[in-house]
Amino acid sequence: MPNTPPLNPTLVSVVIPCFNQARYLPDAIDSALSQSHAPVEIIVVNDGSTDETATVMRRYAEIKRLEQSNSGLSAARNAGLHEASGAFILFLDADDVLRPRAIEHGLDCFAEHPKSAFVFGAHIRVDAERRPVGPPQSASIGTDPFGSLLKGNLVGMHAAALYRRDVLTEAGGFDSSLRACEDYDIYLRLASKFPIHAHDEVSAEYRMHDANMSSDHAFMLRTVLDVLGRHKTAAQLDPRAFAAYREGLVNWSRYYLDLMAEEIAPNVQPGSGSQYRELDVASIRSRIRGVLARIRRASQLGMPVNSRSFVDESKLPAPGKLSFGDLRRLKPVSSVFGFDRGRPIDRHYMEQFLTQHASDVQGRVLEVGGDEYTRRFGGAQVSRADVLHVKPGNPSASFVGDLAGANDLPTEAFDAVVLTQTLHLIFELEKAAATLFRILKPGGVLLVTVPGISQLEDGEWGEPWCWSFTCRSLGLLLRRQFPEDNVEVVSHGNVLSAIAFLQGIAAEELEASELAYNDPLYPLLVTARAVRPEAA
Repeated sequence: MPNTPPLNPTLVSVVIPCFNQARYLPDAIDSALSQSHAPVEIIVVNDGSTDETATVMRRYAEIKRLEQSNSGLSAARNAGLHEASGAFILFLDADDVLRPRAIEHGLDCFAEHPKSAFVFGAHIRVDAERRPVGPPQSASIGTDPFGSLLKGNLVGMHAAALYRRDVLTEAGGFDSSLRACEDYDIYLRLASKFPIHAHDEVSAEYRMHDANMSSDHAFMLRTVLDVLGRHKTAAQLDPRAFAAYREGLVNWSRYYLDLMAEEIAPNVQPGSGSQYRELDVASIRSRIRGVLARIRRASQLGMPVNSRSFVDESKLPAPGKLSFGDLRRLKPVSSVFGFDRGRPIDRHYMEQFLTQHASDVQGRVLEVGGDEYTRRFGGAQVSRADVLHVKPGNPSASFVGDLAGANDLPTEAFDAVVLTQTLHLIFELEKAAATLFRILKPGGVLLVTVPGISQLEDGEWGEPWCWSFTCRSLGLLLRRQFPEDNVEVVSHGNVLSAIAFLQGIAAEELEASELAYNDPLYPLLVTARAVRPEAA
């Protein structure tokens, strides 16, 4: 974390992106100019407006003016971020308004919590003429900001947030590929790494009007579920965070589908032929509850959940109309698992698994083949790293032999065994499992990965390749040695990542959300964590 800068009010930059909001822009600029703690600069970014935005900007000598072709809200914010010089930065949409002490309250909160990546306050919704619509809205971020934000966007309004500019810049700013929810995405990215804090003072007014992007409920649901999916991998590292992620899927779906029900019902006429004819809001909500049940079941199973599955109901290509593109080939894109294109997809899942259980790689550790993962994931926690290799002559090997055969591996000697992509090469699996149990200390942990859907290797390790696994087969094998409750088996992958892996396409060639979806019907990789019981 960068050093905390002095909390000087002149170190605050205000960035106002504007696209065709000339009508409201003066209110936004005036509210920034009227702050009790004046910002060091006000940067207005004209994002290719075709209305009178440029004319309005020229009325204010006090502001910095940036002009760009229409590139979207994220790009406009990033342009302002690049230009800003303040240690802190606040983003105010051109149709919203700051309360007079917004910056002051934000800096006061930073004074109490200087290590925060950002702080935020309450906001109030107003109509086009700035008349209040309901009471102020505030939220407590709690002691687990990342988990709290996975459940929903507690910040609620971007202008209520004040950022550390250096932290925001280091995070790469806003994702310009997102047409909405870019603020929610950055909240999650920062909260996964840094402290976040909130205060109760009303900092901004969120103006509600017909042109609000958030009024397109289907689009917002598609986007927010896509954003949430980007953070599934990080959430899976902590059972509490993953539970919050699943809760967020349901919360967001319920919220926007409920709004869509209210929107649909008044427009449905009896006898119109619509699937919704003669239905009222309550009836449509009843149907939506069925959709939510599907979403909940899918999320609990770790199966793919995205907006297109439940909102668009996109049609599949008709028979004969499917386009195979570059994949219509009899030879794979890469015959070496994608090593020649980047990182193999099974390595992505394998390293994700080891990252999740890095705390288990400690004390005296045995790894098969080499000690790369022991050093990488155990680090200073490892007091001694041993290597088992099946063939003599390997200078890094502490022991030589086959897990299933007689060897000199000591009994109850290891705090952890890291066994990646090895069991499929051993025909006598039960003997290997018995050896693994024997060599672990009481309380020791076995971390194992095995192939599910896979290419076969055309090389040194192709000839001894005997098996591929499912969760059931690996679980049955390990539970013959370890108590049932001490074995946790998980599959990784989905139909897309499995096809890509068979083709030798690298992990970098898929989107993060595509890799993150987990469908147990397509086990590309199977992992297990097994713990030998403590001595009685």
